[in-house]
Amino acid sequence: MSIQGKQFRTEITAAGELKLSLETVDFPDPKDDEVLVKVGASPINPSDLGLLFGPADMSQATFGGTPDAPTVTAKVPDNMIRLIGARAGQSLPAGNEGAGEVIQAGASDAAQALMGRTVAILGGAMYSEYRLMKVSQCLPMNEGVTAKEGASCFVNPLTALGMVETMRQEGHTALVHTAAASNLGQMLVKICLKDNVPLVNIVRKDEHVELLKGIGAQHALNSTSPNFMADLVAVLTETDATLGFDATGGGVLAGQILTAMEAAQGAKMGEFSRYGSTTYKQVYIYGGLDRSPTTLNRSFGMAWGLGGWLLTPFLQKIGVDAANALRQRVADEITTTFASAYTAEISLAQMLEEQHLMTYAKQATGEKYLVVPSA
Repeated sequence: MSIQGKQFRTEITAAGELKLSLETVDFPDPKDDEVLVKVGASPINPSDLGLLFGPADMSQATFGGTPDAPTVTAKVPDNMIRLIGARAGQSLPAGNEGAGEVIQAGASDAAQALMGRTVAILGGAMYSEYRLMKVSQCLPMNEGVTAKEGASCFVNPLTALGMVETMRQEGHTALVHTAAASNLGQMLVKICLKDNVPLVNIVRKDEHVELLKGIGAQHALNSTSPNFMADLVAVLTETDATLGFDATGGGVLAGQILTAMEAAQGAKMGEFSRYGSTTYKQVYIYGGLDRSPTTLNRSFGMAWGLGGWLLTPFLQKIGVDAANALRQRVADEITTTFASAYTAEISLAQMLEEQHLMTYAKQATGEKYLVVPSA
C-alpha cells in the first residue's frame, strides 16, 4: 500500500518562467531490493541551486500561495532562455543528498537488514518527506548517528576526500583551496591534518582566517589583504603546493594561484628559461561562487593547466571499491572529521519563504541551511 508525502518541485516553462512549489506525491511499496526512507534531514548545497533555480533571476522572485502550499515564481532573462534545454516544462524534484530512517523494506535480506536503521542517501529528490531507494544506494550510519548528523554525508565529505585523492593520483604533494572556511573547507583542513598533507587555505575575511586557524590550519590567507600575493608565494614555496581547487570560479583568483605557484617553482630553478619552470601546476575549478568571467594573466610559464572537477566523474574514475572505501571513512568519521554545522533548520514550506530563500540563494560562506521535512 503506497504512502503519500510532500515533495519540493521546480519547473521552468518553455516561455522562461520558474515555478517552485510543494506537491503531494505517492510513494509505492518497496520492491525486493528497495527501502522506503522517511527523510529526516537534507542540506541545501551550492550544487543544488542549479537545479532549484536554473538561470532564473531570483532577485525579482514573486512569493505567493498559502502557508501550507507556498509558491515562488521568477523570470528567466531572455538571453538565458536558451539554457533551459530539455528541462522545459518538466516538474522536477530536487535535493542531492540527505538521511533518514528506513520505515519499509523489500523482501531481500539486504533490504531487511536496513529496517529501522538510519541511512544516508545520495540519490536526488531528497527535499521530500519520503524517498524510495535501492539498497545499494544507502549508506548505513553507525549506531547512535542521527539523520541530521548524517545528512551531509556525500557531497562535501567526498569532494574533500576526492581533492586529496586527486592530488595523490596526479603526483602532487600539497594543496591550495579557496573559499576555505566553508563546511567543505573545514573538512579538508581536518583531513589534511590527519593525513599529513600540507594545505594552503584562501578566504576573503579575517574572521575566516581565525576560524581555520582555530581548528588547526597552518596556512590561511585573506585574498583581500594588500600582501596577499607575497604571502601566497611564501607559503607555496614552503609547502611546494602545485595543485589548487577553486570554489569561486570567476575573477582573477585561479590565475593568481597559478602565478604564485610559478613564482615559487621558478625560484628553485638553477638557470633561467624564458618558458618558465618545468614543474606542472594545476588549478581545478569545482564551484561557481563568482559568476564573472575567469580572468588569466599569463604569467605562469607554459607548464600549467586549468580545468573543471566534479565529484561524480571522479568517483566513476576510481571505481566501486575505492569509492566505497571513501564512503566508509565518511560514515566512520561523520561526527568528527566530517561533522557539518548549519545556519538554520527549515521545513519544506519554509524553503519557499522569502527570508530563507533569499539567504540560501546567496551561497554565502557560513550560511548553510538544513531542510527538515517533518518540521
